[in-house]
Amino acid sequence: MRLLIAPQLNPASETGWRRKWFDIIYRHDTPSSRNFDLLLIAAILASVLVIMFDSDPEIHAEYADVMYVMEWCFTALFTAEYVLRLMVVSRPGRYASSSWGIIDVLSILPTYLSVFFPGSQSLLVVRILRVLRLFRILKLTQYVEEGGVLVGALWRSRRKIFVFICAILTVVVIFGALMFVVEGPAYGFNSIPTGMYWAIVTMATVGFGDIAPGTPFGRLIASVLILIGYSIIAVPTGIYTAELASSLRVAAREPSHLDRRGCEECGLEGHDPDAGFCRCCGHGLPAPMG
Repeated sequence: MRLLIAPQLNPASETGWRRKWFDIIYRHDTPSSRNFDLLLIAAILASVLVIMFDSDPEIHAEYADVMYVMEWCFTALFTAEYVLRLMVVSRPGRYASSSWGIIDVLSILPTYLSVFFPGSQSLLVVRILRVLRLFRILKLTQYVEEGGVLVGALWRSRRKIFVFICAILTVVVIFGALMFVVEGPAYGFNSIPTGMYWAIVTMATVGFGDIAPGTPFGRLIASVLILIGYSIIAVPTGIYTAELASSLRVAAREPSHLDRRGCEECGLEGHDPDAGFCRCCGHGLPAPMG
């Protein structure tokens, strides 16, 4: 779970305007840097609202020109900010290839693509991901570590879940083909993929109703598939829960050798006893007690 944690970058120079802007952009413990972050998040939220309002036909018909100008203004602002981020670090490629750098590019790219592919600007809602910078501004990065436990349990369950998905796909193919043979085009089952779509909707207990069996035998098959869906719908949740409980039990049994000193900058705990700096943000740690 390193998505919410910015890469550790060094200023391009120790003095001058680059150092000044590096501190404003990448630090979060000074009034100027905090104001920069808050203004940036306000601009992100405003740009997302513009995109959402512009998707409404009535608003678009009346304010299309205004929305268009505002959209390009926000894009120009975020483009300048992204270029500035690259200019003030010593290794621009490292930031550009980081999670934050990729999100920054994705937040401006759709506007430029809309010149060649009209309508793609709606993808700009990805900008909302940039609001996750609040985790650093409000010193909530310690919660990211807790989220890593959940992601770790999901990753360790991947093989079991993969086997489960393969079993589900097998059932879907069998019942989809069976309904195609039993019902046929007369009841909307024009092909095996259509039957597979119906099987997935039925197993998930969604029941859109756009396709439904019309023969007694087809309804019997549908009833069996519904019962199968109810019986297996909780399987992936059970797999994940069991893996998560196992991880928590192992963590509780293992004696902790880590220091409980918390970082004053990001709040992260669990450092080595002899650590002098935070392993997350690099801020100096308080002296150990005793």
